[in-house]
Amino acid sequence: MGVVNVGRNPLLVLIVGCGNIAGVFDQGRSHRDPPYTHAGAYTRDGRFNLTACIEPDDKRRSEFMAAWGVPAGFRSIEQALGSGSQFDVISICSPTDCHAHDLEMALHLKPKMIFCEKPVSTSVAETKRLVTECGKLDIPLGVNYTRRWDPDISKLQADMQAGRWGQLRSVVGYYNKGILNNGSHMLDLLNLLVGPMDIVKVGKPIQDYFPNDPTVPAWLEGAQGVPVHLVCGHAEDYAIFELQLVFSRGMLTMEEGGMFWHERRVLDSEIFKGYRVLEEGVRRAGEYPRAMLQAVDNIYRAINQGDPLASTGESALAAQHVCEQIKQQACEP
Repeated sequence: MGVVNVGRNPLLVLIVGCGNIAGVFDQGRSHRDPPYTHAGAYTRDGRFNLTACIEPDDKRRSEFMAAWGVPAGFRSIEQALGSGSQFDVISICSPTDCHAHDLEMALHLKPKMIFCEKPVSTSVAETKRLVTECGKLDIPLGVNYTRRWDPDISKLQADMQAGRWGQLRSVVGYYNKGILNNGSHMLDLLNLLVGPMDIVKVGKPIQDYFPNDPTVPAWLEGAQGVPVHLVCGHAEDYAIFELQLVFSRGMLTMEEGGMFWHERRVLDSEIFKGYRVLEEGVRRAGEYPRAMLQAVDNIYRAINQGDPLASTGESALAAQHVCEQIKQQACEP
């Protein structure tokens, strides 16, 4: 992240929804720990002011305001609109079912940027409409597919483009808790690293958390027929979000959502002469905890310097389109 004190007025932030990703996950943690939430990242960055929040639950709103020093609170986005307040950045952290309404109302506040939690909405048609509306009003839409700001992912993307791991042979992604809720994270990441993919086959849907968002196994193919497999866990067992990439020069595994990485290179076997095998490798801590700080830095620079956003409404729509296709095929009679 760049230098925070650049002599400009801080950007004014409105946070819609006062739940976990808005700020609760960071409440009670040391200020030295990396932030995982919107409020935590804006506060740590230092170039933003949390000026207001919206939350229909009075107790939750009051606790959020006290925890983050937010001076103004509203029960609804309509109430914020009627107050005449102005905001530079609006973070949409409300439940997914509320995103479409909240995002549409946020456009009436005419911010310089909207930063929406994933997915943008519950359907491709609705997301496409909202992305189009943002474009018409020239209001940039960032979507929090956080790994697009993970330094490890940026480095991996560069390494793959430079051929440092050799040819990509296959990919396996492990996830649970819904093809849209968590699967969209995986498919957005795969779109970034592998590129556009075709669906070859989908398996039986697994109802492991959300009634209308099953977890679905799938087989896809990337460019040059690279096989990509989505493998399911069950949300009742434990959380899982991991990615394994098999290259001609080794194997790379993202573990615990990017909190750790396991790198294994190819070497000559000491036991079987003439064979090449994977070394035991190194497991190292990942840079994922820096992602939210990278995200708000990207937002600041996008507003003040015109930098491109790493995660946009368009890239989010592309991932959601694949999610919806997988779900439709899995639920066909």
